[in-house]
Amino acid sequence: MTHTAHFKVWRGDAEGGGLQDYEVEVNDGEVVLDIIHRLQATQAADLAVRWNCKAGKCGSCSAEVNGRPRLMCMTRMSVFTPEETVTVTPLRTFPVIRDLVTDVSFNYQKAREIPAFVPPKGVAPGEYRMQQVDVERSQEFRKCIECFLCQDTCHVIRDHEENKPAFAGPRFLMRVAELDMHPLDAAGEDGGASRAAAAQDGHGLGYCNITKCCTEVCPEHIKITDNALIPLKERAVDRKYDPLVWLGSVIRRRR
Repeated sequence: MTHTAHFKVWRGDAEGGGLQDYEVEVNDGEVVLDIIHRLQATQAADLAVRWNCKAGKCGSCSAEVNGRPRLMCMTRMSVFTPEETVTVTPLRTFPVIRDLVTDVSFNYQKAREIPAFVPPKGVAPGEYRMQQVDVERSQEFRKCIECFLCQDTCHVIRDHEENKPAFAGPRFLMRVAELDMHPLDAAGEDGGASRAAAAQDGHGLGYCNITKCCTEVCPEHIKITDNALIPLKERAVDRKYDPLVWLGSVIRRRR
């Protein structure tokens, strides 16, 4: 069965733009990205949209559908009634390049600021050994497809552009948490800053007020707040304010 849907799609560029109305055919089983492609084929050949796999695994087709950050390829048209207007706009947190395509280079800049895994001394590559329980603890975070929906919905940078230089955002704080949970990561040894301390002092962990909005929009259902950000905050507080932890660190330095 088919029906005609009313779409509003944001058209424009960095100089400005607005919503444009379209009436477009919808077939059973289709997703929002199918409709955007049909618009390109029939009514708006110059409509710019970023996409790749159409299987919810590349993270390229991120946009805001009826105001909610979503993957267009994973948003089924069946969730909307035939009478409902479907509004598609670009990610609000990042600068618009054209139409539904935004400049997400902010995220790659933040990725470069996260120091890589530091291997333990005296252990050669190929000799690393971990318990399965340690692997499973952070394996959840490896499901991230870097769609940047969590970055887009985080109000710390969504509503406050001035916070971007100091705040890495949930996706990259989750990466810090993953490394901090790694039993072989040696980032905090030999007087270096621990991952939790670096998150607090260098990546803006304190800006996060755990509203869980990042978790709510994650298409991989990663519990970013509960399993990454809150534990990272707890370790940062322990290492900074717990008197016993502080005393232990002083003793280790003296040794």
